[in-house]
Amino acid sequence: MVIDSGRDDPEPVVHPTQDDPGVAVLSRSVGGPLGDHAGRHPWWTPVRVVLAMVAVVCALGFVQKAPCYSSQWTDQQGQYSDLCYSDLPYLYVGRGFAELDWPYSDAITVRDRYSVMEYPVGIAYFAWGTAFLTHVLSGSPNLAPRGGFSQEQLSRDPAVRTETMLFVALTAIGLAACALLSAWFLTGVHRRRPWDAALFAASPVLLFEGLINWDLLAVVCVAGALWAQARGRPALTGLMLGLGTAMKLYPLFLLGALALVWGRERRWRDLAVATISGLGAWVVVNAPAFLGGRQEWNVFWTFNSSRGSDLGSLWLMVDQMADITSKVHTINVVSWVVFSFWCLGVAWLTVLAPETPRFAQLGFLLVVGFLMVNKVYSPQYALWLLPLAVMARPRLRDQLVWQGGEIFYFCAVWWYLAHYLDPGGGGDAGFYWLAIIVRVAAQLYLVAIVVRDVLRPEYDVVRSARHRGGLSWWDLGGRRQLALGGTSSEPVS
Repeated sequence: MVIDSGRDDPEPVVHPTQDDPGVAVLSRSVGGPLGDHAGRHPWWTPVRVVLAMVAVVCALGFVQKAPCYSSQWTDQQGQYSDLCYSDLPYLYVGRGFAELDWPYSDAITVRDRYSVMEYPVGIAYFAWGTAFLTHVLSGSPNLAPRGGFSQEQLSRDPAVRTETMLFVALTAIGLAACALLSAWFLTGVHRRRPWDAALFAASPVLLFEGLINWDLLAVVCVAGALWAQARGRPALTGLMLGLGTAMKLYPLFLLGALALVWGRERRWRDLAVATISGLGAWVVVNAPAFLGGRQEWNVFWTFNSSRGSDLGSLWLMVDQMADITSKVHTINVVSWVVFSFWCLGVAWLTVLAPETPRFAQLGFLLVVGFLMVNKVYSPQYALWLLPLAVMARPRLRDQLVWQGGEIFYFCAVWWYLAHYLDPGGGGDAGFYWLAIIVRVAAQLYLVAIVVRDVLRPEYDVVRSARHRGGLSWWDLGGRRQLALGGTSSEPVS
């Protein structure tokens, strides 16, 4: 395999311009692929470059939200037309953080004024901690008078508005730290392929969707689980999945991916250790909320089970097309039945695979199956797939296809909410349905590629060098063909 730098490394680094045909073609505009005699930079290691890329993308993400930040999210139409909507500023007042109320307080004075956080406990803790820091940095304002104001009055108060913007800024910094840590984890999943994490670092999904909600809290846990599993640390893998499930539900499904991988390898002890570790972490994180306000803790579960078809889901598209309203019970039952069959399909794929599939591959397939049948698909849910997709299929072309579908939907959903997609003659916004279909089609494209890689490991770019006798695509003629402006006759994955 052609390496990134120096020939004396015991584990030479795979450079993307010598491994990925798409990156190789793009590199021609900046001097071409890495040469045989290229030396290493004394400071700019692959990990540091990837982290710098994340920092730049997060900064651009802040800029992308600037129109809404400057208007303090008071321009309802502008937040959709400028694609800068975020849940963060609305929940500062709407969930009692302006008065620094504990999210799981069962006090009547709190519950009569504010709704309970509808997110898992990890997000509620993080939001409350950020609110506490906001109050400290704001000079610890006297909160007693705020109890006499309504939510609407509090939202219009200049001091509270200033606090809200500080709350958003501090949250953005915290989420940027999560993105940086996620990228660091991903650079270590495959020791010889740290550059694969650049597909996460430079992701348009991360740029546009990282600050809509707190989903990056779960993403960093998933990235940590990928890192820990690759390093053979089952206890830490389970710990990260347990913490991730305390942030969002979907990391729980990755335990199923672990069961398939380690079950095929007969690593039952590792699976038991990871399961116990994950369960213990989840219980410890949930205990304060459960013991302090069981009814409030239960809101997340009841809220999700009682909601109907919502934005982004195939369920909503079918309801609008057929002019019906599907019953919540029907959606719940059918969704879980279909998802169960999907999981069985992934399990059967694991049995059929000539080699044990990689954790990221199975994790991606399970999570994307859940999202496709789920009754809501918020734009930021693409972040759930991002680290899994990047590690499952680290190819620029395939990531652009999938993320292109996600960004197309990202734009469409805000324009749909702004009523820009309403037909001139009235009726339903069919273009929004098209956006849902395009997004699902892009996901299915990546699913098909990953399934092929599982069934034919020689097409898996992480394993392809071994299957091709230690030679990469570049070694098999890509360098010469690219120089001639042609394409290699060798199959390219």
